[in-house]
Amino acid sequence: MINSQGPVNVPEGAHVRWEIELLGFEVPKDWTGLTFKEIMEEADKIKNTGNRLFKEGKFELAKAKYEKLLREYNHVHPQDDEEGKIFANSRSSLHLNVAACYQKMGEYRKSIEACNKVLDANPVHVKALYRRGMSYMLGGDFDDAKNDFEKMVTVDKSSEPDATAALVKLKQKEQEIEKKARKQFKGLFDKKPGEISEVGMESKNGGDTAGSGEAVTSRDRDGSGKSSPPSAESDHAFDE
Repeated sequence: MINSQGPVNVPEGAHVRWEIELLGFEVPKDWTGLTFKEIMEEADKIKNTGNRLFKEGKFELAKAKYEKLLREYNHVHPQDDEEGKIFANSRSSLHLNVAACYQKMGEYRKSIEACNKVLDANPVHVKALYRRGMSYMLGGDFDDAKNDFEKMVTVDKSSEPDATAALVKLKQKEQEIEKKARKQFKGLFDKKPGEISEVGMESKNGGDTAGSGEAVTSRDRDGSGKSSPPSAESDHAFDE
């Protein structure tokens, strides 16, 4: 076991020998000279590895695979409209997978930025709207989330079941936040002059936090101040 100072039960200044096991190694393949079809086949292999890592909960590693492909795509040049369409769809899929990884890691703003890269090119991309809406919701931006979920239906009627379910979830989230706010501030405004300062004293001693002067925000946070990670529901429709 290792703590912040080093291995446990090892005297300071002692020589330590580490044994490292290599679990995997990927030899990068040179895409120079490959046809577009061959490049897409190689890309699918890397992407599938990323998908496997995502399903195993290794979101940082999965994201690295997708981002590696996106960097490689900067050097790929489709030769006709058909190749261009295939390439654009593949790139969008990778951006959305990056967004899904950030979402799972609780980094909602970065997830939204990844979705924006898809929506900048195609403002009516339904999956991008859904994923961005989920990240908005999980990050507490309820109005923006609602806009994305409602827009899904206007651009693709078949997305209505997913959009409706997301709007129900959004309403539940809003109600949870309101309930927490009411509970935290319960009785605060019923107190007589001079009693509010006592509430502040209680909060300093670990009691009622209502007197701290901090309003409950729509973002649920843990003790570190970082947004809490999303539930498994946020990963809905990950089939890129």
